[in-house]
Amino acid sequence: MLPLLGTDEDVVAFFAGVADLDATAPADHLLEEGVRLASGARLEQSARAGSGDAFCFVGEGGEERPVVYVSLDGESGPLALGLPELVRLCLVAPWWRDAHGRTTGELQGVADEYREDVPDLDQRRDRAAQALGIDPAGLPSEATVLDRLAELSRGPVAETCLVVGYEGEPLDPLFDAAHR
Repeated sequence: MLPLLGTDEDVVAFFAGVADLDATAPADHLLEEGVRLASGARLEQSARAGSGDAFCFVGEGGEERPVVYVSLDGESGPLALGLPELVRLCLVAPWWRDAHGRTTGELQGVADEYREDVPDLDQRRDRAAQALGIDPAGLPSEATVLDRLAELSRGPVAETCLVVGYEGEPLDPLFDAAHR
């Protein structure tokens, strides 16, 4: 699936242009020196946001590995258990970065603003999903993917995905368990 995120026209248009996940030049994706997992396991950047923030696989393996987000602002956290789950998150709630600390009503406002800024969001999402072999009608709800972010932000997954900065201190959590 990762190659399609960087090559298919409809997929790139949605993920890089709408969801701010750019996988078009994986060889150019390098983490800041010294940023690593506390466990010592492998942290492999596979995509980036326009800001330079990183989407990284955790450990060894393929697209089934956990995915962690590392921001240049000193925050990090798990987003998904595998690339397919990350893809669903981005398809359903491309504005997920704005979910932290917001109430359900505030989240609806964020989603509405996003749709105002990207009026063809649903059409672009559906084209990208179909290009990836995903039936748009089978996508989870916004509440489901946001609940999943909260679930991943605590417990063993968060511990496995703990990122430390170049000074050896853990980065701040990207999300806490109380997003709603």
